[in-house]
Amino acid sequence: MNNMKLAVIGSGYWGKNLVRNFHALGVLQLVCDKNEALLEMFQDQYPGLEGTISYAEVIARDDINCIAIATPAETHYKLAVEAIMAGKHVYVEKPLALHGNEAEKLHALASEHGVTLMVGHLLQYHPVFVKLRQMVGAGELGRVDYIYSHRLNLGKIRREENILWSFAPHDISMILSLVGEMPDEVCCHGGYYLHKKIADVTTTHLSFPCGAKAHIFVSWLHPFKEQKLVVVGDKKMAVFDDTLPWEQKLTIYPHKINWQGQIPVPDKADGATVLVEQKEPLREECLHFLQCAKSGTQPLTDGAEGVRVLRVLNASQRSMDSGEEKCCINVAPGNHEAGAAFVHETSVVDEGADLGAESKVWHFSRILPGSRVGERCNIGQNVVIGPDVSVGNGCKIQNNISVFKGVTLEDDVFCGPSMVFTNVFNPRAHIRRMDQVRPTLVKKGATLGANCTIVCGNTIGRYAFVGAGAVVTRDVPDHALVMGNPGKRAGWVCACGEKLEDDLTCAVCGAAYAKAGTGLKPM
Repeated sequence: MNNMKLAVIGSGYWGKNLVRNFHALGVLQLVCDKNEALLEMFQDQYPGLEGTISYAEVIARDDINCIAIATPAETHYKLAVEAIMAGKHVYVEKPLALHGNEAEKLHALASEHGVTLMVGHLLQYHPVFVKLRQMVGAGELGRVDYIYSHRLNLGKIRREENILWSFAPHDISMILSLVGEMPDEVCCHGGYYLHKKIADVTTTHLSFPCGAKAHIFVSWLHPFKEQKLVVVGDKKMAVFDDTLPWEQKLTIYPHKINWQGQIPVPDKADGATVLVEQKEPLREECLHFLQCAKSGTQPLTDGAEGVRVLRVLNASQRSMDSGEEKCCINVAPGNHEAGAAFVHETSVVDEGADLGAESKVWHFSRILPGSRVGERCNIGQNVVIGPDVSVGNGCKIQNNISVFKGVTLEDDVFCGPSMVFTNVFNPRAHIRRMDQVRPTLVKKGATLGANCTIVCGNTIGRYAFVGAGAVVTRDVPDHALVMGNPGKRAGWVCACGEKLEDDLTCAVCGAAYAKAGTGLKPM
């Protein structure tokens, strides 16, 4: 590690442990903290150590090639971006960021700049958990059916984050590692006792596509300390209790369930402890970061792993905030598995947005929070949807389109390239009028041609067809063909998209229609 020079950013509650370990590994050059008294204390404790209150100074130094960030969570993203852009290898304490799209950007940015990005999910490096993960991977426990994790204590009580974000990232990271896939459903409940907006106790339930289940119970209002992970397999069961002496931390129980007359009967057996070489987990984690930074190999808890944990955290928070019994987690960007949605690596689906199965989001697009995109949709390049927009199933939104708040697309709507929605009738740059948004409804099967404009406050009827370049300033009836500026009805169209004959029949598919109000309906 003789060519590694590292700076620790933030040396308080947890940062001081990073200072100790990186100094012991011989790479610590500098500590950056706003607390000058703390810097002086470290400089007295570690002769030769430099201190500064300026992060800009750290970033500008060519001799510092590694950065370890242990500041409050809301600062992680900004600090990590600056470090990566400066070509530094970056270790970030959990969580990697507060929002999934920020974590994804960090992961992509690190790859683009060829630097190491690692998140501090400490228990992945605990020798006892490493052994447990190896046993699960080797099939010694059989099929993993159920996992639960308890992380309980009296304090440390925080105000910058709730208990879910403070304690649960470690448990989520371990569970995802053991199961080997992302959950598809999350349910989370919180208790608010010391502060009406900061949860002190949470229980989170995870359901996985493979059939495995898990729950996480975390609290900083508990009468005693408990840090326990239980893995239930169909052959054996394992208990990792981190509060016990080292030689007792991992116990394997060869319990079985026998069936007698279609009744399950437990067959209990004595547990056997598994001896693991004792090492400090944080030192192992710090060493892993330095080895990856030097060799260019991917860390075990790299940016992608940080993104996965954040997706579960954010889904848990949404479930807790909304009271929903189930909160679905969209597949990760780039996932091409059968039935999965696909998000190109340059696009972002924000936390709080839902993307249906088999939908595709192509280059440089974004789906904003509160938006719901249905199944089998195709979202082209440079598209923005939202916030709070509803898109039905089977829709096609071509390139260069913004589907603004106030717009609703029903099923099977086609939006041609560069067509335009508006949502405020008389916009001014210097006057905020989002409280005057006029809703636009595009009904099932309608087509909006290339470069057409839909002025807000209007409804486009079922299977209507708005021609290329048309400007819609009033409601469009079902099956109407609209052309021109301002748009006027120029005929009628079939559900198959062909123009109807004068007798309202389709010469292509044979469908027949009759007048119904201002529009048509099938006969």
